[in-house]
Amino acid sequence: MTFLHQSICISPQNTYPEADFSQWKASNNNLLEVIEPAYPGIPAGTRRRMGKSVRMAVGAALPLLENVKQPDGIVIGTANGGMEDCIKFLNQIIEFNEGLLTPGNFVQSTSNASAAQIALITKNHKYNITHVHRGLAFENAMMDIVMLLKENAHSGYLLGCVDEISAYNFNIDRLAGWYREETVQNKDLFIGSFNGSIVGEGAYMVLVNNDMENADAKLAAVKTLHSVHVDEVSESLSKFISENIKEEESIDLLITGENGDIRLTPYYEQIESLFPESIPVARYKHLCGEYFTSSSFACWLSTEIFKNKQFPPDILKKGKVIKPIRRILIYNNFRGLQHAFILLEDVNPH
Repeated sequence: MTFLHQSICISPQNTYPEADFSQWKASNNNLLEVIEPAYPGIPAGTRRRMGKSVRMAVGAALPLLENVKQPDGIVIGTANGGMEDCIKFLNQIIEFNEGLLTPGNFVQSTSNASAAQIALITKNHKYNITHVHRGLAFENAMMDIVMLLKENAHSGYLLGCVDEISAYNFNIDRLAGWYREETVQNKDLFIGSFNGSIVGEGAYMVLVNNDMENADAKLAAVKTLHSVHVDEVSESLSKFISENIKEEESIDLLITGENGDIRLTPYYEQIESLFPESIPVARYKHLCGEYFTSSSFACWLSTEIFKNKQFPPDILKKGKVIKPIRRILIYNNFRGLQHAFILLEDVNPH
């Protein structure tokens, strides 16, 4: 069994150091940028040299590692790493004719920079890996740890993910039609029929092991799929449910990665139709925006619901929450090709 212990989420909303569901931050020019904390655990000199994605990842990881046994590995998921620093370095190659380049931009731009910096700062010389799988980067990192824990039952790992808004990538994706041309507030993201969504960013870190004691949630199962066919995705989820939930039981909440892009609506409608009307459906991307590892925000949100026994009403799409939420299914769809199912359970249901 795999359990999640503690977690930190740096996001566009008030999620760190304490979660505040009372007031949501609005998007600005179709961007939802993170609310960065002061990062007290990172020395000022080191912090100034860090790229944004590395800063977010390290800032989310260090508080978790202060008073615990050193993890047996650091497993991070990301899609672009520090893309903004990468572009700066490539521009320098042209500007200085391959002369005196700034090595810091190169070092901060690599995809594994976040995992490496966490290891260097905490002097962790154990398993260290970064999964770079676009919209399934977080889920692949999660599955890596599940397999590691099956092989090493008494070990523990740091699981995380990070993605930043890169102006370069944002413009390319906007021109490709993945983000709205017209300005839209995130509170109005699901009104009307439009192509594209709004862009977001964030970092998420959590300690994972096989120990149920003091856990925030149980990771019951995770599965990924590449497909453009709605029926194939629906059949895959039906099989996932039958394999991981007893016939007489059911989920208590479905959280979907619906992002306001009308082209992806058929997937979400088909998934929702698999469950009775009594199962409430929620969504979250109007809070964090669309980015490669955004399903981690839904994972953090689920553990907060379990821990605090509170349900933020602003995420509800349909149905009513009329009983304690003990089992949550997260379905995320990235650009109609990459699909992920994450099943989480409350370990303290009373």
